[in-house]
Amino acid sequence: MAAVQHRATTRTSNSDSTKTAKSKTTSSSKTTTKRKRARTATATPPAALHGLASEAPAPTIEASEPGQFGRINVMDITPAEERGIFPARVELGEPFEMTAQVFIEGRTKVGATAIVRNPRGKETLRRPMTCVNPGLDRWVVTVKCGDHSDLKPWEDGYAAVKRQLGEWTVTIEGWEDTYISWLHDARIKVRVKDDVNNALDSGAELLARWAATPDANLTARDRKTLEKAAETMADASLSAEDRLAAGDNPRIATLHDTHPLRDGISPSQPQRFKVERPKSSFAAWYQFFPRSEGATINPTTGKIVQGTLKTSMAGLERAAAEGFDIVYLPPIFPIGVTNRKGRNNSLIAGPDDPGSPFGIGSELGGHDTVDPLLGTMDDFKALCQRAHELGLEIALDFALQCSPDHPWVKAHPAWFKHKPDDTIAFAENPPKKYQDIYPIDFNADMAGIEKEVERIMNLWIEAGVTIFRIDNPHTKPVRFWQDVIAAVTKKHPEILFLAEAFTRPGMMRALSYVGFTQSHCYFPWRNTKEELEEYLPTTNGDDGYYQHNTFWPTTPDILTAYVRDNGIAGHCVRAVLAALGSPSWGIYNGYELIENKQRPGFEEQIDNEKYEVKVRDWSKAKQFGVAEMLTSLNKIRRAHPAARSYHNLTVLQSSDPGVLAFARHTPAELTGTGHADTLIVVVNLDGHNAHQAMIHLDLDELGLPTDRPLNVRDELTGREFQWGWDNYVSLAPWADVAHILSVQ
Repeated sequence: MAAVQHRATTRTSNSDSTKTAKSKTTSSSKTTTKRKRARTATATPPAALHGLASEAPAPTIEASEPGQFGRINVMDITPAEERGIFPARVELGEPFEMTAQVFIEGRTKVGATAIVRNPRGKETLRRPMTCVNPGLDRWVVTVKCGDHSDLKPWEDGYAAVKRQLGEWTVTIEGWEDTYISWLHDARIKVRVKDDVNNALDSGAELLARWAATPDANLTARDRKTLEKAAETMADASLSAEDRLAAGDNPRIATLHDTHPLRDGISPSQPQRFKVERPKSSFAAWYQFFPRSEGATINPTTGKIVQGTLKTSMAGLERAAAEGFDIVYLPPIFPIGVTNRKGRNNSLIAGPDDPGSPFGIGSELGGHDTVDPLLGTMDDFKALCQRAHELGLEIALDFALQCSPDHPWVKAHPAWFKHKPDDTIAFAENPPKKYQDIYPIDFNADMAGIEKEVERIMNLWIEAGVTIFRIDNPHTKPVRFWQDVIAAVTKKHPEILFLAEAFTRPGMMRALSYVGFTQSHCYFPWRNTKEELEEYLPTTNGDDGYYQHNTFWPTTPDILTAYVRDNGIAGHCVRAVLAALGSPSWGIYNGYELIENKQRPGFEEQIDNEKYEVKVRDWSKAKQFGVAEMLTSLNKIRRAHPAARSYHNLTVLQSSDPGVLAFARHTPAELTGTGHADTLIVVVNLDGHNAHQAMIHLDLDELGLPTDRPLNVRDELTGREFQWGWDNYVSLAPWADVAHILSVQ
C-alpha cells in the first residue's frame, strides 16, 4: 500500500479561533454557508527526524454554533444549569465536583481538562480530569472558584473578596491523548518485535513536537527533557528497549500528568457558576431569643423580668466562645395584643404573657420598629456593633405576617384576604387556625408589598443586619421573593437569605433559584443509619449546587423523639452529624442544657420559648459537656478545609446497623495549605448502648495512600491510630459517641 502523505498544518490557539469565529459571523452569506461545515485548524509541524514525514496530529475544529461538536466529543456536563438560566451556586473557594462524558471515535485515547475563569475571563485554575468509568466515558474533576476567605462584609480587606464574587465559568476541554495512544501501541510492538522502527520514530517525532508546543506550558528544563528523550528514541544504534525507555519512564509520565501534549483541543460551552461570599455555604448559626437572654426572676414578686437587647450581649459572648459565626434572632418587633397567644400556644393569654414574637405589630409599630420592651433602635445597632467586634454576623428573622393590631391592617387593608362579610381572614390550615395572625394576600398589590418589604429590609441592613432568615417563604409567591431579593442584593450584594421552608422539593429548589442562599431541611427527622446514608449524599451531591441545606438538630418548632429519648449522648450525636454532615449547621440555645421535654402530642418543647420568656441558669451547662462538644466541633470545622464543601462526602461501609461512617476529602491542590485534607467521621447512633463495627475505606477512591498504613488523629480526643482498608471501631455513648479522624 502506498504511504499516505499527511499535510503539515499550523494550529491556532483557542482564543484566536474564537476571534476568527466572531469575525466570520458578520461576513457574507457565502461565509455563513461555509460556517456550517467543520473548519479544520492547523497544527505546528514537529521537528523532522531522519527526514520522515510526520503523522498529522488531531486538529482543533471550531464549534462556532451551539450544539456543534469539536474534534473530541464533550457531552453531559454536570452540574448542568437549569434551562441555561440558573447557574449552580458555590461559595468563594468551595471545592466542588464536575463530570462530563469525553470520547473520540475508535480506540484512540483522550484526555480532559477543566479550565476555571473568573468574572473577568481570566484563567485562575487548570486541573486534569480523571476517567472514573471508561465504559461510559465519564470523567471527573474537583475544582474551586477563587480562594476561601473568612472575611466579613464590614472587615478590612473585604473589598478584595467582593471583586471575586459574581459569575465564574468552567470549560471542559477534551483532547486527543496522542502520547498515551502511541505508548500503548509502542509497548506492544517492542515486546513482540513488530514494526519497531516506525513505532519508535513516531514516538521521537511526538516527543519533539510536545517539547515545542506552547499549550503544554513547559519550563526550559522540561523542554530539554523531552528533546533529549526524542533524540535518544530516534537513535537507531540503541536497542529497541532502550529507545522505548527514553519516552516511557516516570519523568515523562509526570510531565504527561502535569503538562500533557493536548491535540485536537475541543472546549465545551462554558458552564456558569454563581460564586457567593464567605458564609453563604460554610457557616455555623446560633439562635437565641433576646427577651430570654438575661431574663431574671424578681425575688419580691416572683415574676419574670424579661431580657433586653442590652442583656443580650451575653448571648453574643456565648455564641462567640462556642465558635459560631452567625447569631440568629427571632422577630424583635412589637407584639400584637388582639388574640395574643398564651403559654404553650393556648388561645387565652394571661396578663403577664408576652405573646409570640411571630404575632407581629401593635399600636407601637410594625416590622420597622424595635419592641420597646427590648430597647431602642440604637440598642439594636449597639448589639450589631458588638457582634461585629466578636466576628459574628447578625441574622434577623423576617416573618411576613401581621397581628390584627399591625399598622398595615389600617393603612393597607387590600394587603389582607377578606371574607365575604368584609372581615379579614385569620391564617389557617383547616382545622387549625392562627387567631393572632393575619396572612398577607399578594394578589391585589404585590408591587406595593414588595416596595414596603424592600424599604424595611434596607432599614435593618443599615442598622447592621447582614442576613435575613425568612419564616415560611414557601407560603408566599416565589416571584415575590425573586423581586425582593434582587432589589435588596442589587443595593447590598453582601446580604444572605435563609429559607425556613419545610415543603415540597420543587418549591425548595425554586426558592434557591431566586436567591435563598441557605435552607432549613428535613435533617431533624433523618435519624437511622439507613435514612442518613441516603440523606447525606443527597445534601452533599448535585442538589447542593442549588439548595444549601443547613442542619439544625432542634429549633423552637422542632424537638424530635430521638433528641427527647437519647439524653446527653443523643445531643452530642446529632451535633456531630449536623456539624460534619453539612457545611452549614445551627444550634438553638438551650441545647447545651439538654432542654428535651416535649409538649404532649407535639414535636416541640413544653413551655415553649415562642410563647413565654425563659429564665436559664447557664452555669449548669458545664455539667452536661454539650457546650464543650459544640466548641470542639466548630474548631474542627474551621481547621479542616474538607468540612467546607457540599460536594466531597462519601458514605463508608459499616458492618453494624447502629454505626454510621462517612468521609470528607479535599485534594492538596484545593485546600489552600498544599496538603490534602481528609476527615473520617464514625458515629454510634445509639445513645444508650455500645456498638462495634468494621469500617471499610476505599483508599483509591478517597485519594489516600495504598502502600502504607494511615496515621489518623481523633480530633475530639487527640488519640492517634493506624488505619487501612478495614478498621475495627468500638464506641460507647458514656465514653465516645463518635470519632472524627483526620488523616495525618
